[in-house]
Amino acid sequence: MNAVSLVVQAGLVAKAVLLILLGFSLMSWTLIFMKFGLFRRAQRESARFLHTFRSAKNLTTVFEESKRFVKSPIVSVFQEGYRELSQLVKGGQGQVNQWPAAHETKTTVAEMPIYLEPLELISRTLRLASMKEVAQQERNLIFLATTGNVAPFVGLFGTVWGIMDAFASIGQAGSANLGAVAPGVAEALITTAAGLGTAIPAVIAYNYFLNRVRRQATEMEMFGLEFLTLAERILVRSR
Repeated sequence: MNAVSLVVQAGLVAKAVLLILLGFSLMSWTLIFMKFGLFRRAQRESARFLHTFRSAKNLTTVFEESKRFVKSPIVSVFQEGYRELSQLVKGGQGQVNQWPAAHETKTTVAEMPIYLEPLELISRTLRLASMKEVAQQERNLIFLATTGNVAPFVGLFGTVWGIMDAFASIGQAGSANLGAVAPGVAEALITTAAGLGTAIPAVIAYNYFLNRVRRQATEMEMFGLEFLTLAERILVRSR
């Protein structure tokens, strides 16, 4: 007796359970492939953008180039920081295009109160942009977690119901030999196997994607610190 025949011979409740699990599985795999493609493209575009950012001569050029990397979360953080920095520099009648040389000194202790507020504004903008990107990356991952938690119990429900039917049939037939019990129990256990087959890939994918989100959050935080250092030099020069 193979799995196909077990599914065909299963009762109405077991078939309904299998249909529900099939829906969960199809949605999970669709989400897995979609998220995997998005994360891979985001990683590739982030690497290309960081190369552009670190090799450019002014921020305006970087901003224009960043429009080509729409899937990178780091680009979104940069664009928000650039807009905030541009407003602050224009307010101070400076030029955001003035790229500071590497040997220029950072803000001195005496100057720190002057630039503390603008840098804090930029820092908050960067943090807010990072949080938005993390929330976007985590979108729909809750479905994978839900599938991993719920699917085994849905399958177990089908199994319990099937075993109840099997024992009810045994009671009506008045026979409790192995030949009478085995087919019904086997039909019932197929739902447990289906539940585990649905849950395991979802749990693995959820943990993998969650790790990717955390890694991207760290990369955005590190880029934010790098951008803040550059913004500090630009603000000093614009004064």
